[in-house]
Amino acid sequence: MMELVKKLHLKRPLVFFDLETTGTKVGVDRIVEMAMVKLMPDGTVVRKPEQTGKTHRILVNPEMPIPLESSLVHGVYDEDVANAPTFERIAPGLLKWLHGCDLGGFNSNRFDVPMLAEEFLRVGIDFGLEGRHLVDVQNIFHKMEQRTLRAAYDFYCGKELEGAHEAMPDTLATVDVFLAQLERYKEHTVLNSRGETVGPVPSDVEALAEFCRMRNNADLMGRLVYDDDGEVLFQFGKHTGKRVKDVLAKDPGYFGWMMQGDFPRYTKRVLQKVKDGEL
Repeated sequence: MMELVKKLHLKRPLVFFDLETTGTKVGVDRIVEMAMVKLMPDGTVVRKPEQTGKTHRILVNPEMPIPLESSLVHGVYDEDVANAPTFERIAPGLLKWLHGCDLGGFNSNRFDVPMLAEEFLRVGIDFGLEGRHLVDVQNIFHKMEQRTLRAAYDFYCGKELEGAHEAMPDTLATVDVFLAQLERYKEHTVLNSRGETVGPVPSDVEALAEFCRMRNNADLMGRLVYDDDGEVLFQFGKHTGKRVKDVLAKDPGYFGWMMQGDFPRYTKRVLQKVKDGEL
């Protein structure tokens, strides 16, 4: 793996991670397990946590019951996290470990990154995504092949994914798929549904982050997006397609409704910046 990682020409560490949660609503649900793999510029690969016994798991007490339907997917139950630290307790150390790192994962731009940022904001820490490059392996996969992680692991690596929906196996599989994608698509192009040429897949992280971008989101969940003029628009509800600043000027109560609702804190942060004239 080290030689393949060196081909990335990393300028700073790239951390791939996977989260297991109580559910899929970023503004409401909480992390119950996480695992991270840091790819260093010198090719070194560092896991978090390091192996303890037979596991590479960071369990987190979500301070709320884990719905049974979620536990049946990822295998983490209330009793597993009863004595685990809360996110607030591990946040300072995690923030330090992720300092100066770009982020990657599978479907991470749509879920894992927003969820991680939300957890930090919930405990009063602005994680600071500005300037970080986000590499979403699923977006590369969907643009080039359009399948799932299990199928991706079989397709690219010729292996069967064991321990699916456990954080470390999923994270390690994602890294393997990512490195295989770089090799497979370094000179490969395809035509997308609009007849546009997509590819080859770049090895530079900044270019990769741009390649992984599906929409020009202003927030992390895509509820607010930028138009071609750099103006922030609503991308949901009755004001879809309208400029946020225009809506807030005509309907100031809409701002209060969103700020008091269960929207993700990062969405509220962007909304506040638009209201304050910072965006």
